[in-house]
Order: sequence, then C-alpha cells, then structure tokens
Amino acid sequence: MQWETVIGLEVHVQLSTQSKIFSGASTAFGAEPNTQACAVDLGLPGVLPVLNENAVSMAVQFGLGINAEIPEVSVFDRKNYFYPDLPKGYQTSQMYHPIVGPGEVEISLEDGSTKRVRVHHAHLEEDAGKSLHEDYHGMTGVDLNRAGTPLLEIVSEPDMRSAKEAVAYLRAIHAIVTYLGISDGNMAEGSMRCDVNVSVRPAGQAAFGTRAEIKNVNSFRFVERAIAFEVERQIELIEDGGQVTQETRLYDPEADETRSMRTKEEANDYRYFPCPDLLPVVLDKAYVDHLRDNLPELPAEKRARFESELGLSAYDAGVLSSSRAMADYFEAVKDVCGDAKLAANWVQGELSGQLNREGRDIADSPVTAAQLGGLVLRVRDETINGKAAKQVFAALWNGEGASADEIIEAKGLRQVTDTGAIEAMIDQVIADSPVQVAQYREASEDKRGKMIGYFVGQVMKASRGTANPQQVNALLKQKLDRA
Repeated sequence: MQWETVIGLEVHVQLSTQSKIFSGASTAFGAEPNTQACAVDLGLPGVLPVLNENAVSMAVQFGLGINAEIPEVSVFDRKNYFYPDLPKGYQTSQMYHPIVGPGEVEISLEDGSTKRVRVHHAHLEEDAGKSLHEDYHGMTGVDLNRAGTPLLEIVSEPDMRSAKEAVAYLRAIHAIVTYLGISDGNMAEGSMRCDVNVSVRPAGQAAFGTRAEIKNVNSFRFVERAIAFEVERQIELIEDGGQVTQETRLYDPEADETRSMRTKEEANDYRYFPCPDLLPVVLDKAYVDHLRDNLPELPAEKRARFESELGLSAYDAGVLSSSRAMADYFEAVKDVCGDAKLAANWVQGELSGQLNREGRDIADSPVTAAQLGGLVLRVRDETINGKAAKQVFAALWNGEGASADEIIEAKGLRQVTDTGAIEAMIDQVIADSPVQVAQYREASEDKRGKMIGYFVGQVMKASRGTANPQQVNALLKQKLDRA
C-alpha cells in the first residue's frame, strides 16, 4: 500500500524582549538558576501581571510578515495543568482569541519549486521553567529563570507532506523572525523549538489518520530525523494490524527514535478560561498600520530584489537571502567591491566552504564583510589573480593582516601584467624546455590545447603565481605556434 504523510508544526519562538511578558524580570540567557524569576513569574499571592507592549508589537509584526489577519481584539486565557516547572499551576496563553489570525508562508523546495503552507494562527503565551535532570542523583532540579519569557506559538495547518517540506517551513519561519528582529532564533539556547504533529494515511484517502505529537524538537536535523522515524513506525504499526494511538512522544536523538510520553490531552483537559487579571488587547488600525509601514525587507522580497536588481540567479538569490546575517554580509561585500555576481561567488564559495569546514556561523566569520569586499575588489581590478586571491583569503582568515591590500604587499602577490616581464619569463621557459617545445610543435591542433598547460605552469612557477594567466596563455600560444 502507498502511504501519504501529513505533518503540521507548532513552532515556539522566544521573543527578543529585554523583560518578560508579564513582569520586569530579565530574559537574558545564561544567568545562574533561579536568579531571574520574580514574584509575578512565580505567581505569589497578591501579584498582578502587566502585559509587555513589545511582545504585542513583535507578534503583530510577525502576523504582518506572513500576510495574516490581525484581529482587533485578542484575549489571554489560563491553561491549567500541574508540572513542577509551572509554579502558578497554570500557563497564561491565548486559546480562543489569538493575536494573529490565518496567514501563509511560502517555502522553497529542493527541486526549485515553491509551496504555500497555511498558518492557522499564532498566539502569545508565557514560557514555563526548565527541569534539570543531570547532577541531581535521581532527583530533578527546577530553574525558573525561563518562567514568564514571552513566546509566540505559530500553529500551521497540516499542509506538509514530507520531512523535507517540514524542515523548509521551519527554516522559512526562522528566516522571517530573524529578519524582523523579533527573535534570535537560536535553537541551541531554546529560542526556537517546535512540536511536530505526524500522521499517515493511504494515498488518495481524504480523512486524516491518527496523529502523534513529538514535543520540543530543537534543531532542523532532529525535526527531519524524528519525522522519518515516526512515519516508518506508524506505517509498520498499521501494516502489522495495529492502530496508531493519539499521544505525545519524545524524540531521542542519541537512539534516533521517538518514545511515548503520555496519551494526548484534549483542550478541555486544560480547563481554559479567560484570564481574570488581564484585559482584552485592543489594537487600533493606526497602531497596526504604523508597524506595517516600518517592516524591514523580508526574505521573499529580498530574494526577488537580488534577482531583478542585482542579476543573480534564482538559486544564488535564494541562498544569499536565506538568513538575515547571510544577506547583510553579502550586501556589505557587494557594496565594497561593486560587483554583485563576484561577491556572490566568493560568499557562497570560499567563505561558506571555510565556515562549513570549521562549523562556524557567518556571524562568527574571522573575515569581515569589509575585508572580503576589499579582496574581491582586487580580484575585480586584476591586482591579483585567482590563485593569489585564495592565499590572501587564507591569510585574512588566520588574522595575518588587517586588509587584502596589506597582505598583497607584504607577500608580494600583486599580479604581473607587464607584457615585457611576462615575455621574458616565457622566453626563458621555452629555452629551458626544448624537448617539450618540439613535442608541442609536432602535435595536432587539438592536442596542443592540453600540452600548453605544462608551459603555463612553468611560467606561473617562475612568477611565483603572480603573472596574469590570460596574458601568459595568449603570449605562450603566439610564441609556441611559430615554426
């Protein structure tokens, strides 16, 4: 039997506010446990929450960024459940009237096509604390620093049909929130994580199968692997005569498997009701219009501009606009060197290759955009050739100079373009290679094209790689072809 996979994601994005959603406590990452949880976060008697306006602004910006409906009124609810890292006994969230309504996200697929994934809604809520299981010898510690941190939960429709599509959607969300500057998107620090809803159904069947929810997956790679395992598990279970149970599961990356945590709760199990301590949020048109007018250029718009104005290919434009950090770096390089295509080649080629080899992010590149732009400029104006440029890049990467110009001068890499100097080197190579010259002149025209490489190599060696390769080739051919 042929099976179809159905996937929906609930993405939790930590908003980049300085303080928590209902209190003035800091949201800074990395503080000592339980040093950033105030009386409001702990729900102590007599305290009242005060809504953080920046969290509202960021949520609305996201909604505008995905062309979503922005309701005039949204309401906070209490989601009641007991867990050690939730000291109040309830989580303040939005169940029935979220701040962002239906929208959509366009994703790019590996075959170059695009697909639109619908977003059901996005709502604001507070994060819970964090349970710590290590170093407690059979006990669990609780760090409440994260309690009250503002989250935007983005709930998709079940529109994705493969793990690849789910990862593409997650990357698109990541790009949007980081372009907007409403989150740093750091998955390693928990700034973005998602719950993955997976089900399978026979191909052609309209009704959905029973879904399982995989909680708190915190990397693109783990999302793909968790879905792959869960799809295979569900298909095998059904084909063996069993039934999929609606439940919450956990992905274990070390074992590369999902495991059952608990049977899935329904909404009524949480006893949602409007929060009595918070008034409804009313957004007037002027407020929303002001945020819309001040949105930055988003990934899709930037990609289109890179193609139409800078003449980049669809592939290059897609890669270079995939993250705000990458796009900003590329544009800075382009502004210095004045050549978008050459800048794109170096950012995607030499720079990205070295970053990948060392497992670095572009934000941590030892070579600044200004330095790379200066290097590309010297390639463009033929001060150095391609081989020398790679030497300069390596020196910049290793901190051997402040600029490409400084390294070029220090290492004597300036390209020799003086025809007389190049001719002198060529004459010497020809004089030193009588056997190879004779073989070249006896060869047919089609074989000469390959044989000339020997002479080019000798001239480049004599010039310590600084001779202009195009001039070397042209002058060599003239001299060698003479009878």
